[in-house]
Amino acid sequence: MEMMIWYSCILGGLPILGLVLWWWNEFWYVGLNSCDKNGAKLPPGHMGFPYLGEMLSFLYYFKLVRRPDDFINSKRLKYGDGVGLYRSYLFGSPSLIACSPAVIKFILQTPESFVLQWPNIDLLGSESLVAVHGKSHTRLRNFVSDSINRPDALTRIALHVQPRLLATLHSWAQSPNFNARIQIKRLTLENIGKFFASLEPGALIDEMDKLFDGIIKGMRAQPSKFPGSACYYATQCRRKVEVIFMREIEKRKTRIRNGEKVENDVMNGLMQIRDEQGNGLSEKEVLHNIINFIIAGYESTALASTWAIYYLAKYPNVLKKLREENMALFKNKKEDFITTEDVSQLKYTNKVVEETIRMANIAQFMFRLVTKDVDYKGCRIPKGWKVILWSRYLHTDPENFDDPLCFNPDRWDKPAKPGTYQVFGGGVRICAGNMLARLQVALLLHHLSVGYKWELVNPDADITYLPHPIPVDGVEITFSKLN
Repeated sequence: MEMMIWYSCILGGLPILGLVLWWWNEFWYVGLNSCDKNGAKLPPGHMGFPYLGEMLSFLYYFKLVRRPDDFINSKRLKYGDGVGLYRSYLFGSPSLIACSPAVIKFILQTPESFVLQWPNIDLLGSESLVAVHGKSHTRLRNFVSDSINRPDALTRIALHVQPRLLATLHSWAQSPNFNARIQIKRLTLENIGKFFASLEPGALIDEMDKLFDGIIKGMRAQPSKFPGSACYYATQCRRKVEVIFMREIEKRKTRIRNGEKVENDVMNGLMQIRDEQGNGLSEKEVLHNIINFIIAGYESTALASTWAIYYLAKYPNVLKKLREENMALFKNKKEDFITTEDVSQLKYTNKVVEETIRMANIAQFMFRLVTKDVDYKGCRIPKGWKVILWSRYLHTDPENFDDPLCFNPDRWDKPAKPGTYQVFGGGVRICAGNMLARLQVALLLHHLSVGYKWELVNPDADITYLPHPIPVDGVEITFSKLN
């Protein structure tokens, strides 16, 4: 009898406990701090459960029902549009979700109040370009721009990547079908690895591919040191990658001391960079940045390239126009390679690139730390909170793009509405490699369209959205040469 009473008390108390937990974050983070002395109030929303916040709801929309845009739609339906801000607790921090063009533009253009800070910053490197600020950021950013974004640098890269690209496409045509995601990742990592750190194809590249994959899966995961979590596994992968690159840095330092020749690549540039006082980067700065550059350079390009193959197979009318434009250029070329000047003349191809990047939504959201209290149109943005810039929603909202889920390169005949196209971020933190990514996708589209044809094995495959959007089959295709 006593046991039954005990069980009844437990069962009866569970709903009460659940209710207390559901409102705990509201009391703790909102409570008496819901408005400031000027009357600015926290945006509408809910802070969710302690520690988890709204991560369960986030995972429900992104992983279970696979309708990520409904995560924002549900908030708009429940709380109204307002100024495009909603309070929440996500990725281990009290946060404001920003999902309207105006508020995202405001945050990107106010870097002194909103500094870039990822939830799992150690996975990117505390001394890397995406983590440092002020003069350190300016120095590194200028170096990256000189290395990969200047016209002469892009010209060198275009010539550098095409031999391997052509050889890879030829090898693909020997297989009846294959996983495009896997093959493109390998191709892109080999090209980026060679240009950035003189890495050669082989077992080391294959090992790094697996380790990078583990790191990437932890970047937008719940911060956790618990074994078995995505973040914990990513941390282990990061440590192994650092060991690999630290060995290479030590080898190069020894060769420099001995007066031997060192490869002329981005890693060497990082080791030689100097500021106005003649100070160079520390080993830690070189290590963190070369890893970050390679991860960012290969993952974003590989993902966009995979989606390009997918969408062109789904939209044959687009492929037809793309092929016609590139065939016209190809017939007038005396060699197989094309130049950056050629790419600039491929107007429709460049529209396909932009539409692919918009639809792929590689950076689904970005993170900023609030450094001081901000009042935005009567909404309080508290110091110490995170702002999550939900850029994905900009690109899929019908208010910003007509029929947004339709792959339509011709929409780029006119510019996007102000603030609605943020595929590479904006302001002083716009992605430093954005031109390199565009160039690599354009080169792939050219050589694919003039020499090959392909079809999707699973045209109706479901899409998975974490850590990045990709068809669950990795885009299985049949591939062959054009007759």
